[in-house]
Amino acid sequence: MSNLNIVLVEPQIPQNTGNISRTCAVTGARLHLVKPMGFEVTDKHLKRAGLDYWNKLDITYYENLSDFFDKNKDGEFFYFTTKGLNVHSDVHYPDNAYLVFGREDKGLPEQLLYRNKERCLRIPMRPELRSLNLSNSVAIAVYEVLRQWDYPDLASEGKLTQYVW
Repeated sequence: MSNLNIVLVEPQIPQNTGNISRTCAVTGARLHLVKPMGFEVTDKHLKRAGLDYWNKLDITYYENLSDFFDKNKDGEFFYFTTKGLNVHSDVHYPDNAYLVFGREDKGLPEQLLYRNKERCLRIPMRPELRSLNLSNSVAIAVYEVLRQWDYPDLASEGKLTQYVW
């Protein structure tokens, strides 16, 4: 089993985090939530978006970014940002990759981005528009990594319920 980690730094919108938690649950990615958050984990919107998958999550909470980096020294970090210099699909993602996403309203701290410019990744989009929704960005990134890894431990074909293919 390969290890994929999704990191949300100070998420503000519970529905986004709920959708992202569902993506993590169905793909086996670990979810890391860095405080402060703009909601409580018991928030009904968060639970509604991923309620039936909440118990399937591998989730860790951190007090702040320093706490996160102190506890994950061996990770390979990739920073998703509209300010990125590299296209997300041009990068090779190793095992134990950490895909790091910032707040919906501010993104990641620019000092962090500046210190890691080669690891700052952008999902291509029209330049006159601000950004994709956070949960959509996470889903795009997760499935690019999993595509590169040949979708480990995931079912790649479905079945009809009333007919046989």
